[in-house]
Amino acid sequence: MSQGVYFRQLLSGRDFAVGDPIATQMVNFSYLIGDAARREAVLVDPAYAPDDLLAVLAADDITLTGVLVTHHHPDHVGGDLMGHPLSGLADLLGKEPVPVHVNRNEAEWVRRTTGVSSTDLTEHEHDDVVAVGDVPIRLLHTPGHTPGSQCFLVDGKLVAGDTLFLQGCGRTDFPGGDPDALYTSLQQLAALTGDPVVHPGHQYSPEPKAPLSEVRRSNMVYQARSLEQFRSMFG
Repeated sequence: MSQGVYFRQLLSGRDFAVGDPIATQMVNFSYLIGDAARREAVLVDPAYAPDDLLAVLAADDITLTGVLVTHHHPDHVGGDLMGHPLSGLADLLGKEPVPVHVNRNEAEWVRRTTGVSSTDLTEHEHDDVVAVGDVPIRLLHTPGHTPGSQCFLVDGKLVAGDTLFLQGCGRTDFPGGDPDALYTSLQQLAALTGDPVVHPGHQYSPEPKAPLSEVRRSNMVYQARSLEQFRSMFG
């Protein structure tokens, strides 16, 4: 808790979806973010075992008021992952019909991946704010990994999805990927003030989080000094 902010980082295969071989292999993070005083929270990227994530909220006496989606890939929202059906957003909404906040450029992708209705989705622009009680969450459109990838800035924390990991960044060779857009998005994140702590979408490094200043110093994606260099390294 920080100034009344409820924040939990949960690792698939360890904190939820325990025993699920895909969840364990993919090492996804889901996040719970909310207002500790009002006992309200949103859930970021509810894949694999939404019942487990709801159980964490229930154990903490927190009410779910919405979902934030970083991007549409099945390991983040459920759907078909190379022939493996994953539980996720659709199953969650069947039990807790709450608003799902997506970037407008990602809405159709989320709908197709998960099968949810367009009426379930609340579309946002870059720099919109979603308030959970008295806690504001800033939505940053960071395309490149997917057209509507977004990150969330709250209480000195940057929930970065698959745009930025502590080491590396999201792939751009999936449908909708764009290395030029990702380069611009990474530079946008690097310019954030206040040195927020980066909380990525996967645990691809020993530590689960790190200050942005440390990520900028140690992450190879920030070694590229121009778009041309980034293309040659990651395009």
